[in-house]
Amino acid sequence: MRPFHRNEVTELTISDLAFGGKGIAKIATADGDYVVFVPNTIPGQVVKVRVVKPKARYAEAKLMQVLQPSPQEAKTAYYPIPGAPYITLPLEDQRQYKQKSTLELFRRIGKIAEPEGLLDEFVSSPRSFHYRNKMEYSFSAVAYDAAQDAFVDEFALGFKKRGQWLAVEPLLGDSGMFDAQLEKFIPKIQEYFTSRGFSAWHSKKNSGFCRMLAVKKSFLHDHLLLNLVTSSSQLQAFDADGFKNFVLAELGDRLAGLVHTVNDDISDRPKSTDGQQEILHGQDFIEEEINGLRFSISLESFFQTNPASAERLYQKALDYVFEKEPTSKPYILDLFSGTGTITQLLAQRAEKAQIIGVELVEEAVQDARQNAEANGLQGLKFYAADVGKFLLNNPQYSGKINTLTLDPPRAGIAPKTLRKVIKLGAERMVYISCNPATQARDCLQLAEAGYQLKKFSLVDQFPHTAHIESVALFEKV
Repeated sequence: MRPFHRNEVTELTISDLAFGGKGIAKIATADGDYVVFVPNTIPGQVVKVRVVKPKARYAEAKLMQVLQPSPQEAKTAYYPIPGAPYITLPLEDQRQYKQKSTLELFRRIGKIAEPEGLLDEFVSSPRSFHYRNKMEYSFSAVAYDAAQDAFVDEFALGFKKRGQWLAVEPLLGDSGMFDAQLEKFIPKIQEYFTSRGFSAWHSKKNSGFCRMLAVKKSFLHDHLLLNLVTSSSQLQAFDADGFKNFVLAELGDRLAGLVHTVNDDISDRPKSTDGQQEILHGQDFIEEEINGLRFSISLESFFQTNPASAERLYQKALDYVFEKEPTSKPYILDLFSGTGTITQLLAQRAEKAQIIGVELVEEAVQDARQNAEANGLQGLKFYAADVGKFLLNNPQYSGKINTLTLDPPRAGIAPKTLRKVIKLGAERMVYISCNPATQARDCLQLAEAGYQLKKFSLVDQFPHTAHIESVALFEKV
């Protein structure tokens, strides 16, 4: 019989850590150990959890509260937030857990017998703290009181409590993950609205004025771009100039832009860029630099969250691409090229190869061309095309592709799409993945098509979280 039923609340001791930050607790039964997976926990912790998926041999649970810290944990000066569950764990211990669990993925899912022998390097983030360049803070009419372990009807500005969608844990100081000055300013922003009688969004009632504060940061210029998202419910009472002057008094010249977005979408977490926008101050974009290339980042733009670590990630990918100089096959294709970041970096370093970006979304291709022109890169070619139809519509590249670079979204490459990629017939592939689990899965399909995993590196772009990225080199044999 299963030791737990659905929604049962129990206490567990975490004994190990699996990939993705899933803590492992083991319950002895007559049939052997019953395993419970609890995300965002640390070996040695005693935790209170709610069982959400009880199975015959294992269960999945959600963390409710850490009752006793792990002996591995150390005190930190930063304010605890749900998005940094491992900030109390020394960086070296974080690294060991990430490396061990990722290697196990390649062994178990990718069927790589000895992945340790193929691991090229573990690349650490240049910044261990304050490395993020964007953050979204939520307003809520329901706050989580950690001292009472209870939800209270109270205006709050911070982060959603892990495992639910209603209550927010107020942020009362620097989390160590984003910008220290801005996060110390967050309680003052909360007080600004409460003292003027504004309400916060209530997800069950679909009512309230204050909804979200989205912030982007330029490390290049040390600038901040703020986007205040509200509903229209108390819009007539909102003094836009007063709020602008309030923010300027705190941030001064660091404030690159302040935008007010009115969004009446009743969904729990609307996109911060949807709705009617008004620039209250400055501009609605910032600039960043990676490997000497400049990028304009708007509120809508996707950009690497940790730019300093992204430089190391891209450098490793470029090292793999140019490890062998193209000879009779002179073309390098950057697939799913988006706005052309990797494509431009390839062109910047290429001497004998022609660089081509392939992206399905026409708008992204237009942005890529503009970015390349702004950075003074000549000879680049961008195609708005489906991967599967690229050679059909461009037969001049058939049989001439030396290397492909791939940087798919977290869900990885769909098997059907990967078959299209394989049909391009490249001699080598450099596969960047923000989810090594899907990359390990794709190792099997690539191996069946004759592509052997030669080596890979792990890049820790997000210290104090469970995330790890992988850069892998495949060669056709």
